[in-house]
Amino acid sequence: MSTSSALLGERRRAALARAEAMHRHPTKRAVAHPASPPPTAFYVMAVVITVFTMLGLVMVLSATSISQFHKGNSPWRMFDRQLMWAAFGCIGLWCAMRVPMRRWRRLIKPALVISSVAMLLPFMPGIGDSVNGARSWVTLGSFNFQPSEFLKLVVLMACADLLAKRRDEMHDPGRTLGPVLAFGVLGAGLCLAQGDLGSAIVMAALVFTTLFIAGAPLSLVAASSTFGAVLALWFVSSSPRRQARFTAFMDIAAHKDHLSYQTYQAMIAMAQGGLTGSGVGRGDNKLGEFLPLAHSDFIFAVIAEELGMIGVVGVLGGFMVLAYAGIQVAMATHDRFHSLLAGGIVGWLVVQTIINVGGVTGLMPVTGLTLPFFSAGGSSLFVTLTACGLLLNVARNVR
Repeated sequence: MSTSSALLGERRRAALARAEAMHRHPTKRAVAHPASPPPTAFYVMAVVITVFTMLGLVMVLSATSISQFHKGNSPWRMFDRQLMWAAFGCIGLWCAMRVPMRRWRRLIKPALVISSVAMLLPFMPGIGDSVNGARSWVTLGSFNFQPSEFLKLVVLMACADLLAKRRDEMHDPGRTLGPVLAFGVLGAGLCLAQGDLGSAIVMAALVFTTLFIAGAPLSLVAASSTFGAVLALWFVSSSPRRQARFTAFMDIAAHKDHLSYQTYQAMIAMAQGGLTGSGVGRGDNKLGEFLPLAHSDFIFAVIAEELGMIGVVGVLGGFMVLAYAGIQVAMATHDRFHSLLAGGIVGWLVVQTIINVGGVTGLMPVTGLTLPFFSAGGSSLFVTLTACGLLLNVARNVR
């Protein structure tokens, strides 16, 4: 009996010694209990993002090579530029995915100031550029970018950070709803000052999505969103030209020679695609002046014509899979900032896709928003991939 008691005491002392050693040397404890692998959603999103990025490059090449050749440029001109931005975007994705989120949170305030000041650059003579009535581009030699794309991501992170820190104060609108709406007013107001209604709508959608996920009072969120919609309608009606463009989708046939020309030609392209499409590079409507913006706002029409209904279902299904996996990640994580950020990024991609596809198909007004991953536009692709990197960062840290 004494022998067994001595043996038990010895084992207990050995266990206490091991526990003390692990407390003094946390690295040993980490080695003894390795981190679990990322969830399935991480790999699903990684596959969709990779496929979309590569397919987007192929569609940009298909939509621009012949038109660039007819202009006397290299057929690879637009593709090379998009490929360069895709490479930068992959670097941004990797950094966003690997760098701990706490470090990104430290950069939110300076990034908000810098991105807000950058929104004033398009108004500076010599570097500001206007496209389709919106003065929202900055051109420095052969390099151009759209500051509003960067501001979207920064505003989203600022909203998520504030609501995460004030989790226990959601009942106080002055501490939560007010400051978040101020971020939204800042972002949307700067976009409207540039004449970019599409980006302003996305900015507002980001703010309200984050508030909804955070658990803000629905009555106040609904009232604020209604007020924002009224302001958007006032902005549209303040200019006869803008109002005519915004309402042209209601009667596409009557405006097919002017205001709805792009949408009408896009509908023809989609109808010609049929079930299987004409094949990559074989679409006819991207040639000449049928679809002047085939590589950017209306690239979905090129996808429908060349890949057919099967390609359309695949692309829209891919966005749905990406959104579903992102929602699962947002619900699974125990970190409030991670949850709000992941949900906001998913809402961003979904809203922008709906607005773009709705405009191309004639179901909604054309606002000039790009189709994520697919439309030619360096700053849009770079920010989209960086945001997806943050989404993957959240996914790989779900335990």
